[in-house]
This record gives sequence, structure tokens and C-alpha cells, in this order.
Amino acid sequence: MTFLNDTTSINQTLADRLWPTAGNRVVRFIVLAIVGSLLLTLSAKIKVPFWPVHMTMQTCVVMLIGAAYGWRLGLATVVFYLAQGAAGLPVFTGTPEKGLGLAYMAGPTGGYLVGFAVAAAIVGWFAERGFDRSFFKIGGVMLAADVALFALGLLWLGTLVGWDKPVLAWGLYPFIAGDLFKIALAAAIVALGWRQVSRARGGEG
Repeated sequence: MTFLNDTTSINQTLADRLWPTAGNRVVRFIVLAIVGSLLLTLSAKIKVPFWPVHMTMQTCVVMLIGAAYGWRLGLATVVFYLAQGAAGLPVFTGTPEKGLGLAYMAGPTGGYLVGFAVAAAIVGWFAERGFDRSFFKIGGVMLAADVALFALGLLWLGTLVGWDKPVLAWGLYPFIAGDLFKIALAAAIVALGWRQVSRARGGEG
């Protein structure tokens, strides 16, 4: 029992430290979910020049939400964002120009959108167990979560367009460099955030 308790011990997330759960938890949950979904929408609309293709910052924000919120709130936030898109709000990259609602989500990027939720949950689960205190630990977790994200994205893309098509050339290779950059950035932000919070409050606790 001791081993089980040690391996499943829950630590505070950054959101817990900055906005403690004591008080009205429902209001806290709703506000943080709304803020996270707004950040996801903003990150979908900003294109950053990069090689070999321009990139959005969605992957970075997904990882940050998971690390800062934990798996439950992180997953709920991404699902809330996806629900907005399913309802027809122009929250995704390329909307409304490339379509809206479920029709857009059933397109080539549908698997990646589902992957956002899975990635946030993975990162959040490990963040709750203290991996977010270390750049290298949370960076490794984010890399694994990104692999899961792309696996879902490519699985859907290949099913949609056919596996005889260059699925990896369309849905993976052009984005590897950008995602490695975004993961490194997200991991650095989380680790730096913990360092600043610990200094301000006299230790991690």
C-alpha cells in the first residue's frame, strides 16, 4: 500500500498555487476553463513564421494548459474548446474560411483536435505528480503527449484520405521542428513559472 500511495501522490499544479481550490471550486473551474479556451482560440489564429512551414501555437498552449491545470481541468478545458468549435464558433485554425462546426472537425485535422484533449490529459496527469517542476521531466512528458497527439492525427488523416497517399509527408514531417520548439518553450515556461512561484512563496510546499 505504501508503494501504491507513493506512486499516485498528488502535488499542487501551478493553477492550484496561484488560485487555491479553497472557496468556490465551481466558479474557479469555470473561469479557468474559459480562460484556457480563449487562449487556445487565440493560439489557433496566430501564425508564426517558422521552417519548413508557418506554425500556430496551439500545441504549446495545450501543453501549458495540461501542466498548469492538471489532467481533469486540463482535459475539461480542451473539451470545452472543442465543444465551442463543434457548435459552429470560429475557434479553430482556418475557420470560418475552411468551414465550421462538425463538418470542419470531420476534416483532415479532426484527429489532431482529439489529440489535443489526450495530450492535455497526459501532461496534466504527470504534472500532478511533480514532473512539472523539472524542465527535462515535463519536457519528456510533453514529447510523449505530442507523439500520442500525432498518432491520433495521422490515424484519422490516413483513414480519411487513404493510406496510399503520403500521409506522413502531409501530416507529420513538416511539423516536427515546430513542435519540438513549442514543447521546449512550454516546458521552459512551466519550469520557470514554478521557480518564480517558489521564490515568491518561500518554497514549493
